Amino acid sequence: MTEEKKIKKRRKVNYDNWGYFFIAPFFIVFTVFQLIPLISTFVNSLFENYRVGLTVVGPRFIGFENFRRIFDDNILVYAKNTLVMWILGFVPQIVFSLLLSVWFTNTELRLKGQQFFKTVIYMPNLIMASAFAMLFFTLFSPEGPMNQLLLKVGLISENVRFFESERWVHALVAIMNCLMWYGNTTILLMAGIMGIDESLFEAARIDGASPLQIFFRVTLPLLMPIFVYVIITSLIGGIQMFDIPQILTNGEGIPNRTSMTIIMYLNKHLANKNYGMAGAVSVITFIVTGVLSFSVYSITMKQFRNSKGGAR
Repeated sequence: MTEEKKIKKRRKVNYDNWGYFFIAPFFIVFTVFQLIPLISTFVNSLFENYRVGLTVVGPRFIGFENFRRIFDDNILVYAKNTLVMWILGFVPQIVFSLLLSVWFTNTELRLKGQQFFKTVIYMPNLIMASAFAMLFFTLFSPEGPMNQLLLKVGLISENVRFFESERWVHALVAIMNCLMWYGNTTILLMAGIMGIDESLFEAARIDGASPLQIFFRVTLPLLMPIFVYVIITSLIGGIQMFDIPQILTNGEGIPNRTSMTIIMYLNKHLANKNYGMAGAVSVITFIVTGVLSFSVYSITMKQFRNSKGGAR
């Protein structure tokens, strides 16, 4: 019997530590592709390291000098450009997405062809930003279809140079961002609304609440966690805005760098092999993104918790 017990003990496999084996790939990938580059970016920001022609200068430790140079180089103007274009695109995007999500999830309306419309709404999100930007660049060029249409209708007497106007460039970038991402936002908000208990809406209707009252008193407060997620992810995407203005303005932020974003400014330094300044811009972008995201989350979720506490 003792020998049989020994054999059974040998055959018994201990699975207590197998969880570490399954989560190890995530930590390996995170360390190699995110943590190490993040640390190296911060280290590079403390060094003077760039190339002039065939001459390589550095790396030479200069502390926080790169950060001082960045603020002397109008980074606040580029930050303002990024914020303006993001707000111009996000406000109509969130309003339009809320409207569509409420319509499609309203059991009283019983809209037909919902699956078809959901697919159509999401399709612009599948188009590459570069293709979208090239399309708008062609449409709104001085001799493009939009100018020809406006001339035929009689709204203008001569071709409009859209890309020489700060307002028009900001508007075009905002329109493209809105068209590309409103479908994704609509799907997320629809999922949040469908997770709300239908009996709450029925009780509100029985009590005589209007559709607007139901939306502001029932839907929106209970949708707040998903709503906050949408705002934060959109904010992060807005700070990282690059491809559309880069292609639309040929990387120059025309006119007069009024559409130059923070990431376009970062790309300029990378293209010039100025890794010290590029690292400093990356570190500042990372800090600003973290602070803004945490602030938005704290403020909105605090109001959400207060509203839930008041409802109880």
